[in-house]
Amino acid sequence: MGRPAAMAKPDRAWMIDTLLALLQTPSPAGRTDAVMQLIGDIFDDFGVPFSLTRRGALTAELAGESATTDRALVVHADTIGCMVRSLKDNGRLELVPVGTFSARFATGARVRIFSDDPDEFITGTVLPLKSSGHAFGDAIDTQPTDWEHVEVRVDRKVSSREDLARLGIRVGDFVALIASPELTADGFIVSRHLDGKAGVAIALTLAKNFCENRLVLPHRTTIMVTITEEVGHGASHGLPADVAELISVDNAVCAPGQHSIEDGVTIPMADMHGPFDYHLTRKLCRLAEEYDLPYTRDVFRYYRSDAAAAIEAGAGTRAALVGFGLDGSHGWERTHLQSLEATYCLLHAWLQTPLTFAKWDAKPSGNLRDFPSSQQPAPSERWVPLARGEHEPPGDASPGAHWPPSEGPQA
Repeated sequence: MGRPAAMAKPDRAWMIDTLLALLQTPSPAGRTDAVMQLIGDIFDDFGVPFSLTRRGALTAELAGESATTDRALVVHADTIGCMVRSLKDNGRLELVPVGTFSARFATGARVRIFSDDPDEFITGTVLPLKSSGHAFGDAIDTQPTDWEHVEVRVDRKVSSREDLARLGIRVGDFVALIASPELTADGFIVSRHLDGKAGVAIALTLAKNFCENRLVLPHRTTIMVTITEEVGHGASHGLPADVAELISVDNAVCAPGQHSIEDGVTIPMADMHGPFDYHLTRKLCRLAEEYDLPYTRDVFRYYRSDAAAAIEAGAGTRAALVGFGLDGSHGWERTHLQSLEATYCLLHAWLQTPLTFAKWDAKPSGNLRDFPSSQQPAPSERWVPLARGEHEPPGDASPGAHWPPSEGPQA
């Protein structure tokens, strides 16, 4: 197994450049064709075979020794955004969100408005209805902050609904928040839409490293790039049927009350969908310790990922989440290069290991006698005492009675 104690400098530089290109390619959920073309071109450059689902999700395959596709690494290229709800009489646009986020985090954003003409866009700014202190005084601080109280000021000479229509703007047009990425001297990356696209950059860099080094992994691995994670159903279609282990790569919530870190990798134990796989998460923790990677564990209360969509759609796989630290998610987001590097190194190590239980996990089901119970947590746990002082396990289960009985009124 390779031991990537740190990323090679060329890989780190390539990952940053790729992330910046992804961030500057608008891709609100529902309008992701341009970013998927970019990602597909990158896989083509590496010679990695891939295909697209009917709806546009991408599945690429990394070579492995197994006969089937045993692993999946899932990232999402779609982002939050907006859609035009109505053309207003004052020549501005009313919005609805695409994905879940507050209008207060959209206020002040520069945006691109995309009409049905793929070669055209118009810029604008999301503003509160009362946006000038010189005109409204203290009222600007007391107005509501929901979506009905913001609008897009379009950067064209328009003052009516008819003016907007003449520009070709229609109800249902997409409005993408401009990312405006910035790399600071201390190694922070500040931008909108790091949620999702930083994970894509990590996955593409892994593919680059394995291809350039001609490394054959122990298990054939799908890298899946989904396009509707922000609206809840990203990995619900397109996964190979024989995946035994799935890891979703997404943001880790850095905020008061959470344990995620901006300068390392976070291994969540659960999110609002429920606990992640016990054994796969603990395996990831052991790998982080073995490779001396900065990591932490966390539990997310208001969060779901592609792993949830896959499980809800019926995927019979162990599933876990690995997160790069992110402050201010779905707003002006910030992560650090150390976090991206730690996430990369953990996944680099995991992809070169056998399955969690190599023999058992190789098949979708099996017999009870073959189940790896000796490695489950239960044997070391005591039964709950039936009474004070009793710590023995219960006796054999009653075999029950034959039904129907041979005698009596129910015979």
